[in-house]
Parts: sequence; structure tokens; C-alpha cells
Amino acid sequence: MSEELELELTYLVKSLPDGLAACESEDVLDIYVPKSAVHPTLRIRKSGGKTVITKKEPKDGGDSSEQVENTIPLTAGEYEDLSKIEGKRVRKTRYRYNYNGRIAEIAVFQDGLKGLVLVDFEFKDRKSKQAFKMPEFCLANVTHEMFLAGGMLCGKRYGDIEGELAKFSYRKLDTASLL
Repeated sequence: MSEELELELTYLVKSLPDGLAACESEDVLDIYVPKSAVHPTLRIRKSGGKTVITKKEPKDGGDSSEQVENTIPLTAGEYEDLSKIEGKRVRKTRYRYNYNGRIAEIAVFQDGLKGLVLVDFEFKDRKSKQAFKMPEFCLANVTHEMFLAGGMLCGKRYGDIEGELAKFSYRKLDTASLL
């Protein structure tokens, strides 16, 4: 098991950046448990060919841009068994986009959340996180918006969060060009 402090900022994407379709990508399936939790923090993930179980929570219960993440790799058999657990699911395609020498992880949500696109930027230290300027293809910093946390999005449809997104004047993105 590995534990790490993840320093991250999350933004709503207002327009797909040029060249995104040509970027490296992988399909991600997250299964959050327990299903009964309002905001589950334990997830079983299949990302490309990698399978893990992860618990991710804000450090000291505070700042959402600083998360403690504990990850355990899973064998194919372990994943197969655990993926049968009744949990809240969310599917997305994650693109690795080079933005000014920094990797932007752009999440294009699928199924009921189609039209929602978020981007995460990870940082090595607090100073670089604080100095970071929002890219022009982004609409708003939503790092601290709980309704957009993975554990809150799982099991939802776009219409369930549309009212919250309206606060940012977010418009559902057409992602058909990425298929």
C-alpha cells in the first residue's frame, strides 16, 4: 500500500483544448463504496489495464486541494471479485494533455454525465500550486465544490448537477469529436 499527499486543483472546462483527441487517453471506471454513503471516499478503479482500490480524503478534513491518498494495487482476480460489489459507478475517459509543460488530466465523463468535462492539475509543492494560473480553456476553479468530487458524482446524471453547474454559467460540452 502506498500513501501520498496529492496537491491538486480542479477546473471546469469551458472548451476542449486543441489537439485533445490526439492525446494519450484511457477509459476509467470508478466504483465507490459503500453505496449507502452520501459521499463515499473508498473506490475500486480500473484505469486502462491498471486496477487499484483507493481511499482518498482531504488532509485533516480540510482543504480539498490537499488529499491523502492510500492505494493498493489489485490483481485481475481481486478486481473481478471486488467489481461485483454494489457501489455507485462513474465512467470517464481521461486524457493526458500537455499544457505549458505540465500534464493536465482532462476527464470527459460518459453515460449519464456526458457533457461534463473537468481537468485536474497536480503539483509537487504548495508554492507551485499557489502560483498556478487557470488556463484559458477553463471556466472556473471548482476544487472546493463538493458536488463535483468523484464520490459525489458517482451514480448521478447530468440533470442532477445542472443547477449547481449553472452557478458557473457552465454549458454542457459536445464531446462527440473525441470518439
